[in-house]
Amino acid sequence: MKSTTHKTHTLIPRNSLAWLLTAQIVVLLPHLPRLPLWVTVIWVGCALWRVQIQRMRWAYPGIIFKTLGIVAIGAGVWLTERTLIGLDAAVMLLLLLFMFKLLEMRNPRDAIVVIYLGFFIVATAFLFDQSILLALYQLFSLLVLVAALVGLQQTAGRNDPSRALRTGSVLLLQAVPLMLVLFFLFPRIGPLWSVDTPGGRATTGLAESMAPGDIADLARSSELAFRVQFDEEIPAHDTLYWRALTLSSFDGRRWSHLDFASRAEPGNWEPLGEPMGYQVTTRATQQPWVFSLRGATTKDKRLVLTRDFMLRSRRPLSDTTSYRATSYQQSLLEPQGLTETQQRLYTILPEEVDPRSRAFAAELRNQYPDDAELVQALLRYFNSEPFFYTLRPETLGVNTNDEFLFDSRRGFCAHFAGAMAFVLRAAGIPARIVAGYQGGEINPAGNYVLVHQFDAHAWVEAWLPGQGWTSVDPTFQVAPQRIERGIQQALQGEGSFLEDSPLSAARYRDINWVNRIRLQWDEINFQWQLRVLGFQSDSQAGFFQRWLGTTDWQRIGVILLACAALVMIPLALWTLRPGRMPQDPRRRSWARLDRRLQRLDLQAKRGEGPRDWQARLSSALPGSKAELAAYFDEYVRQTYASESRADRTMQGQLHNLERMLTRSLPRRLPPGRIASLDTDDLPGRSTRL
Repeated sequence: MKSTTHKTHTLIPRNSLAWLLTAQIVVLLPHLPRLPLWVTVIWVGCALWRVQIQRMRWAYPGIIFKTLGIVAIGAGVWLTERTLIGLDAAVMLLLLLFMFKLLEMRNPRDAIVVIYLGFFIVATAFLFDQSILLALYQLFSLLVLVAALVGLQQTAGRNDPSRALRTGSVLLLQAVPLMLVLFFLFPRIGPLWSVDTPGGRATTGLAESMAPGDIADLARSSELAFRVQFDEEIPAHDTLYWRALTLSSFDGRRWSHLDFASRAEPGNWEPLGEPMGYQVTTRATQQPWVFSLRGATTKDKRLVLTRDFMLRSRRPLSDTTSYRATSYQQSLLEPQGLTETQQRLYTILPEEVDPRSRAFAAELRNQYPDDAELVQALLRYFNSEPFFYTLRPETLGVNTNDEFLFDSRRGFCAHFAGAMAFVLRAAGIPARIVAGYQGGEINPAGNYVLVHQFDAHAWVEAWLPGQGWTSVDPTFQVAPQRIERGIQQALQGEGSFLEDSPLSAARYRDINWVNRIRLQWDEINFQWQLRVLGFQSDSQAGFFQRWLGTTDWQRIGVILLACAALVMIPLALWTLRPGRMPQDPRRRSWARLDRRLQRLDLQAKRGEGPRDWQARLSSALPGSKAELAAYFDEYVRQTYASESRADRTMQGQLHNLERMLTRSLPRRLPPGRIASLDTDDLPGRSTRL
């Protein structure tokens, strides 16, 4: 068994194994933050075992161990993810099998399989992140994998990591023109990361239900939610209420979204006011709702307008998505009245909760029979009573609205909106909560609006006769600076803005140079999303129409083949050109010196050996005899040395001697010197060495 192990494992050179281990580390690194610690431990164990096999200390694992290993990693993935089907579980299984493949490598063919698996692992990282930083890192990963392929072809005596990296870089650069042709002209299909998967997780900040403290938790995140470009001037901060979904069902603590509001056709509405066009670019959320201002319409066939006047995607957003919309901010939504079902749906409350809030609603109703006046009275109540806007509210008990309205009076927008919607319903006024975002940050670098998770907001829509659904925001009555200037200004005295994210650049927006760098970097990311990630079938069709004048795929196919040929043929001719400099360092040195001496008409002649050339040059250049002797002695020593002696140190010495010799050569020979030289006059005409 030992002899067999020795015979097989030596087929993979030690330097090739080092390349493979390096490539695995580089490829696995982007996945490690998402993986449990035990996966990293397994990779370390596999790498150490492989090294011990290389050192002939341990044997290859047998069939029993491999079977138990497969069962163990399957059980580990199931215990971690509670499934073997979802995206996270599938990628984790692939990574573990990629690690175990190290123990099965017995020859270069197996090593090549591991490298090819590495290319596939690089692609799986984009299932979870498509940022420009990851893309740049994955270019480096590709370089290491290609260099590993080159290193696998190097012998032990000619192992040169820098040369493998150089060769890999050249191969990747040669592939760039073809890559660009395929990017622009190849038919766009859904990218790998847009495939719907059973295990896909919702990544949006908003959820289909809301308890009083949920949005306060969301406001502690500086993650970007979406970006908006307006066709004309950016509206005022206090008019930017980005609607996402309505919450219409209350169970005594949580407000929840109802499918009734999203699946039916929109009710009657009147678009009033000046139209406002804009484009929203949102990241993958794995949820169907999108963001728009009040009174939104769209021609995008991927979106629909729902009964509660929200834009909704027909499918969950599984990749970066851009869409255009037009809003009429003064629109009347269902001004003609609600159906009996809607009236009951938007006024129902659970029994035996918040008795003091119910009594307060009855008191308001007695004082203000008119619904609009009652709404204004309730807003004045929030404005006149000592309510406080804070991210550090007190914990509320069973009767959340009672305790908030009459005891603690400290809360976030969800507290104010939830309490107001409850009182309005208790007074018989249809009401619902709108969840979304408010405001945003203008990026002057690209003149667009950044909306972060900390801009999450909730407000109330009350149905009023003749006015339809009317937006009212009790938070504005308590903390107007939150609506007019943003959450950072509203929490300035409390100091709780992003207190859990001390390294977030958004926390230091008041420092000019930090903020300038942050916004410039966001502009780069925005262009990456628009120009690269957003270059899908619609964008490609526009590109074809604009630059090729056609969208016919037959003609485009011919153009694609022609462009590929125009790229590949010159590249092949350049790579295979007859005068291409040889790759061997000694031959490159010889060629460079030959070109330098060609100016003096002293270049090497056909069939002339190094010693003959040295003798002829010494006669023609007596002032450089010492340099010539040093160079040719080293050249002969390296050329006829054993493979192990022709190392990089000797090649460096040869290069240094070549440069010294070049500096000592004259720019021209005296007249008559060249004519007087003839190889017949040189001692030893026969080609030596």
